Amino acid sequence: MSRVVLLRHAASSVTSARRGLCSDLRACGVAADTVDDAAIVLSELLSNALRHAAPLPEPFPSECVRVSWDVGGAAAAEARDGWLEVAVCDGGAQTLPRLARPSVSALGGRGLGIVENIAAKWGTEVDDRVTTVWAVLEAAVPPGRCVPGTRERTPGSSGAYGGDGGARVAAAPRQQAASA
Repeated sequence: MSRVVLLRHAASSVTSARRGLCSDLRACGVAADTVDDAAIVLSELLSNALRHAAPLPEPFPSECVRVSWDVGGAAAAEARDGWLEVAVCDGGAQTLPRLARPSVSALGGRGLGIVENIAAKWGTEVDDRVTTVWAVLEAAVPPGRCVPGTRERTPGSSGAYGGDGGARVAAAPRQQAASA
C-alpha cells in the first residue's frame, strides 16, 4: 500500500499525517512497535520540513508539503522481509538537512539523530526545487493484509483532505530509484 498526501505547511499537519500513517500500517498488520517507530520518524521529518523549509513550489497547491509512505511496494521488493518507506517533500531551505551533534543543554537539533537510530537508512534528494527527506524502516507485513495501490489526497479549503493530487504528485523517491 502506498499513500501520497499533500498537507498544509502548518504544524497541525503533523498530527494528520501521523494518524493516517498509523491507520494504514495497522490495516496492513504491521507490528505495533514498527507503527510507533514509523510515527516518530514521520513526525520528525515533517516537523523539520515545517520548521526549516519552504512550502512546495508551483505547480503544487499553495502552502503545501507532500508526505508519502509505501509498505509492501517497490522498497519491499528489494528485501526478503519487507520495508516501509516514509518521505517528506518540501520547497527546500538554505541548507540541506544534516545530522547535528547538539550539546546536552540544546533545546533542539536531535530530530535526524532520532531518525538515524530508528531507520535502517535515510537520506535527502533534491530535484527541480523540491527537497525530499526519506527514511526506510524494516516492516514485516503479513501476506495478503496490505492491498497494493496508491491513494492520493490533497487538502481541501477547510484543511481536511479532499480533491485529487493528479499529475502533480510524483512517485516516492525510493520507487524512482528502483524503477530506473
